[in-house]
Amino acid sequence: MPIFLLKRFAIFVATLAVASVVVFALLDVLPGSAADVMLGETATPEAVQALKAKLGLDRPVLVRYARWVQGLVVGDFGTSVSYETPVAELIAERLAVTAPLALLAMLLTTVLALSLGLYAASRHNRLGDVGVMAASQVGMAIPNFWFAILLVLVFAVKLRWFSAGGFPGWHADDGGGVWPALKALLLPALALAVVQAAILARITRSAVLDVLRDDFVRTARAKGLSERAVLWRHVLRNAFVPVLTVMGLQFANLLTGTIVVENVFSLPGLGRLVFQAISNRDVIVVQAIVMLLAAAVITLNFVVDLLYAVIDPRLKVGSA
Repeated sequence: MPIFLLKRFAIFVATLAVASVVVFALLDVLPGSAADVMLGETATPEAVQALKAKLGLDRPVLVRYARWVQGLVVGDFGTSVSYETPVAELIAERLAVTAPLALLAMLLTTVLALSLGLYAASRHNRLGDVGVMAASQVGMAIPNFWFAILLVLVFAVKLRWFSAGGFPGWHADDGGGVWPALKALLLPALALAVVQAAILARITRSAVLDVLRDDFVRTARAKGLSERAVLWRHVLRNAFVPVLTVMGLQFANLLTGTIVVENVFSLPGLGRLVFQAISNRDVIVVQAIVMLLAAAVITLNFVVDLLYAVIDPRLKVGSA
């Protein structure tokens, strides 16, 4: 077990280091700089050079990279050029919207996909199976932004059950509250979850069908267990390794996929922040958000690797 954890942790740290180099290098070579943005197009070269020296942008690239990484470690991402606010405060404020949105979307994805995948597998080659696979094919073909617009049209404009956009906040003192906030996130979460649920349902069905052919399934049925108990207590756990892999990737996609959906619903999350930062050429904010999303993806993959050993101890023994 310690060897297994050390290997996975070493890969985790190395991947984070490589990601930081790639993010910093790609954004550092872009034309323009924070000084150019702050002073505008009419600034003289002397004024731009003086501001670069003040911001430390005239230092060697390795020095700037080391300072940037040191700031990431202690939570200091710098100060936004366009907002004139510490980037860490901007990200923390926007994460209060994006993180619950991604979690709610993942919850909807998991519930829908596991239920539909197990239902389809238990009715293999019958009408229920064909119906679920047809519906999942349609779900995979629907773009998130188009489905988001359709949800606004139906549930906000026609039925008026939800607002067309905006976020009231989590605190009742600010005019919001837990229920109004969750209600504002429900349609965006559903727009994000449909495609992911369609993909995960197909993966779940295939994995469950493979396990249903194993001998222990016939033994469980011979003991008199109900079909539901066999599926949920025995089959699903043994089929969960490929399903968990896809779930880890999907949660990362949900985090990064909020950019378009948050703009459709006018949600003040990370998606809108990075979109506005790109429009304003606020490289400091873009760097921090891209690195944060990359770290989230890498961390999720690391957690999934550890969960493999919990679900199937044979993988842990083989890796050791």
